[in-house]
Amino acid sequence: MKHLAVIGCGGWGQNLVRTTHELGFLAAICDTDPARAKTFADTFGVPALSYDEILDNKDITGVILPVPAPLHAKMALQAIAAGKHVFVEKPIAMKVPDAQEMVDAAKKADRILMVGHVLQYHAAFVALTKLVADGALGELRHIRSNRLNFGKVRTEENVFWSFAPHDVSMMLALAGREPVDVKAHYAADLPQSTLAASASAYLDFGQGLKGEIHTSWLNPFKEQKLTVVGTKGMAVFDDTLASDKKLTFYPNSVDFKDGQPVMNKAEAQHIGIPNCQPLTCEIAHFAECIVQNRSPRTDGLEGLRVLKVMQACDKAAGI
Repeated sequence: MKHLAVIGCGGWGQNLVRTTHELGFLAAICDTDPARAKTFADTFGVPALSYDEILDNKDITGVILPVPAPLHAKMALQAIAAGKHVFVEKPIAMKVPDAQEMVDAAKKADRILMVGHVLQYHAAFVALTKLVADGALGELRHIRSNRLNFGKVRTEENVFWSFAPHDVSMMLALAGREPVDVKAHYAADLPQSTLAASASAYLDFGQGLKGEIHTSWLNPFKEQKLTVVGTKGMAVFDDTLASDKKLTFYPNSVDFKDGQPVMNKAEAQHIGIPNCQPLTCEIAHFAECIVQNRSPRTDGLEGLRVLKVMQACDKAAGI
């Protein structure tokens, strides 16, 4: 069962190391800091190896790459060339041609390439997609995502690239298609930084469906809310609430009588969801896809589609 190596034990990497170990899949770790590598190796009872040693190890079938985004393409391509399956954190790469090269290499080598869009593995979002697929909301008309907080301000990427890949990923999954038009506005609200601390994007998916994404490091309170509006009902995924209230369905609708809108408000319904940590579900999915040789929910092509939207937003914002 121990067949995965985690490359990078920094901030988010620590969570991936712990989760992979808890699932019984952790075979080795790698980190550029020898002291940190030894600490994690001792803590989880696995060897600390160099990246080359991991790529040469035939017992390690997959690598997990929570490394800086500019390294994603290079390290993923090295792993694929060495015959490894690859889980790479978001974004898949910094440039579309690099991401396309990763997708093509994985396909040619018959290796799995999975992107860490972890909210796609959140039980509340999985239940939300089922509501949409079952027609409970009718035809989708509007999707709005607010991902706001006070910090943590990053220095290597703006707020949109820090937060929005998750929202773009969820929105594309719900829409079932890519946007036909994108508008965006970024604001460098901190006087000592040129990076955007708040950013909004507006996506037109055609056929009457619009989406909007709002992100900020300078909001006085934390908000992680996805609202989906359809012709038969509405749903809200609020990740700041308790698990039994994270997903709420509102069977609200609007009729027209004599040319005037009539608002039909119904009682809200909380949707029960399984108790599974999204990261746990995500890593388990990666391992299952390796064993069963099937494409992940957030495969390389999905990561490529998200990257294209992200870059379209940059262009629309004048970046």
